[in-house]
Amino acid sequence: MKNILAQTLATLGSAIVAGRHPPGSSLPPEPTLCEHYGVSRTVVREAVKSLVAKGLLVTGPKLGTRVLPASQWNWFDPDVVAWQTEAGPTHEFLRDLQEMRRVVEPAAVRLAAARATAQEIAVVEQAYEGMRRAIAGEGDYVVQDLAFHRALIGACHNRMLQQMGKTLEALLRTSFRISTARPNGPALSLPLHREILDAVIARAPDLAERACLRLIDGAGRDIESVLGAPGLAEADGAGLSRSGRAAGTPSAPSARAGGSPPRPTPPTEARRSPLP
Repeated sequence: MKNILAQTLATLGSAIVAGRHPPGSSLPPEPTLCEHYGVSRTVVREAVKSLVAKGLLVTGPKLGTRVLPASQWNWFDPDVVAWQTEAGPTHEFLRDLQEMRRVVEPAAVRLAAARATAQEIAVVEQAYEGMRRAIAGEGDYVVQDLAFHRALIGACHNRMLQQMGKTLEALLRTSFRISTARPNGPALSLPLHREILDAVIARAPDLAERACLRLIDGAGRDIESVLGAPGLAEADGAGLSRSGRAAGTPSAPSARAGGSPPRPTPPTEARRSPLP
């Protein structure tokens, strides 16, 4: 039952995020969904309930089940982020992600430089060493990159930022897997991570904050290089009004260091025939 529900939820959620059920449209009647997915009414109802909780759908008397605009979706939900990544990140999605990173991460890193304990700094150093080894072919760079940023946010000693860091992880994973797909991307970004680490060790909040901003802007340039999505390196709102899927978007690219970057692939096609 749980596996069937999870599969139905993922298939229907992916279809909504990919635009096969556009905002404002109504989902087909429950019996039609049951027949299409080959599941019971209970499964369909539970899947719809989950999508309502994620902000993708709204239900009500005389309203039916309608798709909500993307602005109302829960972008901190790992499933929603995964479905958008599978469909192909839009320029607006990438812009929003870069802007959010520039707002949240430098502030957390600045606090970490002032507040981190010796033990917390050791965790950041361990993650950095994992990144360095991954470039030499020993491990997954993205996994270690996430551990590096997770440790920094955890060391800021601000409970609200720490809680936000947990919800940001799915978004950061998407960003890292795209940005590190650039040839030599991990090797080029490693010195910037070292600058942040050195500034935290030196208890230099200003230096740590500036290094973090340089790292984020560098990641924006890497994403531009991989996807051909200009205007992401410094997400200051200028020239960023375009939406639509970035050209050549890779679907969930791998960033295992030492290997060749993945070739861009088209967005995942619907697994089933379109619903009526």
